[in-house]
Amino acid sequence: MLTIGRHQFDYPVIAAPMAGVSDLPFRRLCLEHGASYAVAEMISANPDTRQTQKSQWRSVIDSNQAHIVQIVGHDPEQLAEAARLNQEAGADIIDINMGCPAKKVCKKAAGSALLANEALVQDILVAVKSAVDIPVTLKIRTGTSPNERNATTIALIAQDAGIAALTIHGRTKACAFKGAVEYDTIAEVVSRVDIPVIANGDITHPDQALKVLNYTGAAGIMVGRGAQGQPWLLGQIKHKWRTGEVLEAPSRETKLHIAYQHVAAIHEFYGDFMGVRFARKHASWYFESMDLDRSVRSSFNRIQHPQEQLDFIQQLTATLRKDAA
Repeated sequence: MLTIGRHQFDYPVIAAPMAGVSDLPFRRLCLEHGASYAVAEMISANPDTRQTQKSQWRSVIDSNQAHIVQIVGHDPEQLAEAARLNQEAGADIIDINMGCPAKKVCKKAAGSALLANEALVQDILVAVKSAVDIPVTLKIRTGTSPNERNATTIALIAQDAGIAALTIHGRTKACAFKGAVEYDTIAEVVSRVDIPVIANGDITHPDQALKVLNYTGAAGIMVGRGAQGQPWLLGQIKHKWRTGEVLEAPSRETKLHIAYQHVAAIHEFYGDFMGVRFARKHASWYFESMDLDRSVRSSFNRIQHPQEQLDFIQQLTATLRKDAA
């Protein structure tokens, strides 16, 4: 069981915060298919961005789910104020992003770039923790580069600052999403701290998730890119962890039904114009997870109207059903 403040999660399998992906429709879908909780997309602590459309979309709260807000920035006072404002707006947990390797984030000395400045990390954690009454969690990488790994030091700083839980993506900032995941480093951190540690990185199959849990001793698993186009993976992992048994993936027809519902929810959330555009990448991930021909993705991406996107998925379902008959 993972305990974060008053929140308790059995067999915690968590949907990761992914910019441009983990919006409200995606989080709802992940929870429906078995996620213990889902972390919202990162929100900049820069006050100049608070009223932007992007920030407004990322701040929408669903009263039926725990609202975990991830904030990103480099200024302790701005991050503390962002945490206060999000608590007032209904956040249940504040997560601090020190794991994003994206250049546009790191060039502002935020995300995983912060790991190079341990004193600043401490100042940020203390400031944010002091600013709110709700639990504060932290997401990091193993360091800034393979020659500068300091995840254990950061973890001890986080523990001393009162951070409730720590998620580690098992690569450095320099590695981004390439190369082997450092499960050894995650295991080392688990052995050195008393706070819960959540393992993240290349979790794409229930068997892999169980191997990572057993090897690292982590308190939970966070799934990011592995859930793109297959949110049911979260439930498969939890089922395997809880029972030791395999939960079969949905049929192709069921997968397309899930994709249809997801695309419709995206249209409703973003409106027709932006909804069509956001739906393209999600639909492409579904089609890819089903090993459909690239031409299917290309055809879908040329569609300009929301109803036509839904009609396309329905027609694809009918074709697959006919082929299977």
